[in-house]
Amino acid sequence: MSVPPAVHALFDRPLARRRLERALRAPAKTSGADFLLTRAAGEFADRLGLVKRGFGVAVDVGTAGPHAARALTADGRIGFALRLAPTAAAGTGRLACAVADEERLPLADASCDLIVSLLALQGVNDLPGALIQIRRALKPDGLFLGCVTGGDSLNELRQSLTAAESEILSGAAPRVAPFVDVRALGALLQRAGFALPVVDLDRVVVRYDDMIGLMRDLRAMGATNALVARSRVLLRRDVLRRAGEIYARRFADPDGRLRATFDLVWVSGWAPHDSQPKPLKPGSATMRLADALREGKEDRAKDG
Repeated sequence: MSVPPAVHALFDRPLARRRLERALRAPAKTSGADFLLTRAAGEFADRLGLVKRGFGVAVDVGTAGPHAARALTADGRIGFALRLAPTAAAGTGRLACAVADEERLPLADASCDLIVSLLALQGVNDLPGALIQIRRALKPDGLFLGCVTGGDSLNELRQSLTAAESEILSGAAPRVAPFVDVRALGALLQRAGFALPVVDLDRVVVRYDDMIGLMRDLRAMGATNALVARSRVLLRRDVLRRAGEIYARRFADPDGRLRATFDLVWVSGWAPHDSQPKPLKPGSATMRLADALREGKEDRAKDG
């Protein structure tokens, strides 16, 4: 299965892949920088445990490390698991593994019982298309469970860099990628054809001694600026220094440490199946709304 490339690309995906591969090949320098993936993998295992059924074929799409793979192999209800990794440097865990592009999934229609993706799909140029491919790859009543970075993630860093660059250079280049709106994700799931879509947010606030510590972690995650519209000029030292001052002034806690927000947005949806609950058809109600409201008023009057 394949889809045409996005007409208006937001992300330079080859660059993002090279940066991720470079980060993953430097484990001695990235110790602890996978804290978001570790948290997401733990949450994924908890959420999957609430689903009381087995999954014959499960696929991990795009997760940068073996974190989702470990959760899949630890779940005895899964018959066969496959990992579609973003790069060969991402590690396989104990799963069958192939390198694949999240926008061009090599999955046959109706071939999977479960698809999971942790902190990967926020970097695709065609998110609606990726979700449609995932839904098509699911068998009827198959489950998609994903987590993306969204909402107000890195808002503090974005504000500080923009303010410093505008102040010193009288203009600012985009330095932090925009993130998908939480409400928009629900609409995208419906547009992709998922049944029973659910979206919820897990806000993670991490604290740093300084802004450079945050930027160091982002580099270790392979999550530095890969926007097509990014500036090709390195950020000047005076701008970086001023951004750090603004960050410390606006976003420091009383103890002087700096806050950094990461919104982990969880999405889930099912491939449609006749056994699933369905909304009532218009006109099928057994009581008129006016009658229900009237009875409610009468009950309140008796209680009073």
